Amino acid sequence: MYERDESKAIPRNAAVPRRDAIEINDFVYAATGARLRRLTLPDGAHWFPAADVCKRLGYAHVGSALRNVADQVNFAQLESVLLKHTLGIPAGREWRRDMNVVNLQGLIRLVNGCTKPESQPFKTWVSEVIATIQRDGSYSLDPAPVQPAPGEGTAYLMPDEVAEAIVRLEERNIRADEAMVVARLEEIEQARRANEERGRANEHLGRVSDQLGHTNHHLGSLDSRAGGLHHVLGRIADTLDLIAERLQPPAPRTEAAPASAPPLTPQRLLATWRARNLVVTDDVHAVAAYLAPALVRGPVHCRLEEVAERTGLTLDRVHDCVRMLIKRGCVRQAGNAGDGVPVYVLS
Repeated sequence: MYERDESKAIPRNAAVPRRDAIEINDFVYAATGARLRRLTLPDGAHWFPAADVCKRLGYAHVGSALRNVADQVNFAQLESVLLKHTLGIPAGREWRRDMNVVNLQGLIRLVNGCTKPESQPFKTWVSEVIATIQRDGSYSLDPAPVQPAPGEGTAYLMPDEVAEAIVRLEERNIRADEAMVVARLEEIEQARRANEERGRANEHLGRVSDQLGHTNHHLGSLDSRAGGLHHVLGRIADTLDLIAERLQPPAPRTEAAPASAPPLTPQRLLATWRARNLVVTDDVHAVAAYLAPALVRGPVHCRLEEVAERTGLTLDRVHDCVRMLIKRGCVRQAGNAGDGVPVYVLS
């Protein structure tokens, strides 16, 4: 037995009408379990991307599988295969000039070297074909009951082993598709539940936010009331201070101070103010202690906001304390600076 070299008998650019005894797509599908990319040349030879075949059959390294299993004569680069027929690289589907392709003989050798259980029916049939040829000298397929039109060749029945392998593969693919649909439906259901949970969580957060807003408003009202109460208490303290000043007996006359009076310091200034029974509240004392170091050096440009920040008092309370110092004759306002800031000096 030998194969006829048809490429020598057929013109290079002639199209050859050809019909495979077994449909090539079904044949490859039964052998590999996949619908592989295929390139059919004018002489009827079929070539397949080696990477696709090896991936489907479970070979880890394409180059090693081609050298050790497919045999050198059964694979080549795509460009060298097409040059024999003066063909160009086909467009689309990632056909590359340097990719390795394997012919049908090489594909069958790779299938025979495969250990995946899906390839066992096909290898069994190949073994039967070889045994039949060895015993009877030939192997033939039964003609199909329905034949094509005259001139289109003869149609043959597909071997039972190949047909059964295709049926099993299709059933497996159908089950895989059904499982994928079920998984997709479960994924959609989980996404729907997650969205509902997020909606409920956002609604709960909205209610909590509203409650926090009401709480903050209530706390603001309490703070405003506390500020008003603090202001009233400050005015009461100022009134008590004024009453204490009026009830204080006049100070006895003293002789004139000696010519060499000691220098005025913040401590002496505060002691002088304290001698006048000035400090009746801690707030007034805090404001006086803040102003005294600057007053002994000269005029003070005083922003009440800054005093409030340094002493921790409210702005209204600082204003009342400064007014008390002015009423007691401790300081007086000597006008305003260019930016409107009050200027205070010692009385």
